[in-house]
Amino acid sequence: MKSIQIFAAGIAGLLCAASVAWSQAYPTKPVRVIVPFPPGGANDIIARVVFPKLSEQMGGKTFLIDNRSGAGGTVGTAVVAQSPPDGYTLLVQSAASHVSNAHLYKKLSYDPVRDFVGISPLGRLVTVLTVHPSMPLHSVKDFLALAKKQPKAILFGHAGQGSFIHLNTVYLENKTGISVTQVPFKGGGPATVGLISGETQGMLAGIGDIIEHIKAKRARPLGVSTDERVKMLPNVPTIAETIPGYEISTWVSLLAPAGTPKAIVNQLNTELGKVLRDPGVMSRLSDVAYDAIYRSSDVLDKRLKADYETIGNLFRKAGVQAN
Repeated sequence: MKSIQIFAAGIAGLLCAASVAWSQAYPTKPVRVIVPFPPGGANDIIARVVFPKLSEQMGGKTFLIDNRSGAGGTVGTAVVAQSPPDGYTLLVQSAASHVSNAHLYKKLSYDPVRDFVGISPLGRLVTVLTVHPSMPLHSVKDFLALAKKQPKAILFGHAGQGSFIHLNTVYLENKTGISVTQVPFKGGGPATVGLISGETQGMLAGIGDIIEHIKAKRARPLGVSTDERVKMLPNVPTIAETIPGYEISTWVSLLAPAGTPKAIVNQLNTELGKVLRDPGVMSRLSDVAYDAIYRSSDVLDKRLKADYETIGNLFRKAGVQAN
């Protein structure tokens, strides 16, 4: 019996050593990082700040950003869900968008909770209620008054069904009782272009998407979606200053297919912790209005599950139907 125990312990030790060696060697080839939206949106911007630094930190390992947009982020997300769980295909997606699609598409080819494992959040995404300069609106109060007086009159852009900006729009309508005409685009970047060109009249834009246009007076900010003012727009009030209790934000996060070895998940989480605490990365993200955020894999998984329930309840209350 003793010899069997020794043999078993030896095997366990070998497996543990192999796991450690595997994680230290990873990656041995380029890692594809899928952003399920077009270039220029929040997920894309954050990925292009974080992954060059991660590559540098890991001795020049290659992380390739691959924009796979379509159907509110579900096309690129499905690619990751169907990829081998070996750490070589990863997903950058906002936590809210990731789980909201399960409530919007009847025949989704993946389960956003069961088929993925969280690695770490990367940045916090905040939106700002913004209008085209031609609109005679200068405050959240002005916007609400017009929207209530003329239901559906305001053409209001968002980044596609299931996107965080779409979720923001549903939340705004549900919280205030207003009704706008939603105009979906294929991502935050195209939606921002739609606003500044005058194709749409309003939008709850990601601050990183819209900040330069605000500075250039091509867009007018009315209120931010956080419960406190943000340093990038210190003179812009919160929406909560007009609508008490209003607050909505999400994490842009890194996910992998379920079944990805824990050693790889832990290694990436540890390395990202160093990246997201790097003063240069924090400053670059802050410059484009994002807060660097690092949490454990378990905390991110719990957030995804909580958001899944919260968003499902919101959509049901608002009467949002799955397609």
